[in-house]
Amino acid sequence: MKTGTSVVVSRDGPMSALGAFFVYLISGFFLGVGFWVARNKFAVDLVSDPSLTLFLLWSIEFPVVAVVYSFLRKAPEKCSWCKAVGRSILGLISGAFMNALGAIALGAPIGMQYLPKTIHWSLLMSVFTFVPATAVFGASWTDWHRAFASMKPTGNIEYMIVIPAYGAIVGGWFGAWPMPLDWERPWQEWPICVCYGAIGGYIVGQILSLSLMFLFRKHKNLKVA
Repeated sequence: MKTGTSVVVSRDGPMSALGAFFVYLISGFFLGVGFWVARNKFAVDLVSDPSLTLFLLWSIEFPVVAVVYSFLRKAPEKCSWCKAVGRSILGLISGAFMNALGAIALGAPIGMQYLPKTIHWSLLMSVFTFVPATAVFGASWTDWHRAFASMKPTGNIEYMIVIPAYGAIVGGWFGAWPMPLDWERPWQEWPICVCYGAIGGYIVGQILSLSLMFLFRKHKNLKVA
């Protein structure tokens, strides 16, 4: 832990389950603000105007996620907070590119009429999946591989990164199931139901990660006793 004009928490330092809860509370609040702004200021939602709604969601959520997770960066004595925020921006762009490629590979529609929707959906997914990791890990391939590929996160901060990210991906995949069905509902269009699924999966991932934090803490206390 490093102290000065501000308090910075290292990834290797302590992050309590209560601290994680407040991080989730803040990010969830601003995600709700995005929906509120879309509904009350622009009179749109994901069904009536997916592109604008998704733009409002990611553009409001991204600064919050980038700022908060940059305080949790790895090796703060070597990486400044501003640098962590800067690499969060790079993570947003590269993550959106990867999410867009993945969605198209899995059957997302291609065409100019779908391009804005795909771009803004990919940016929101990047906020859920790539931005926290780039803020904390940076370009450390070892950390990325261990946490995501090997699925061996260590410590509460890494649980906060990995489990909600996988939750958003799995939720988006499940959310895509109704798309090919002939129910002829407006919410079946790309990427509406996928977005709802991803947000739902992201929230479930946060709840699951908190549960694991409390469980491991209880187990650790029992071993100490």
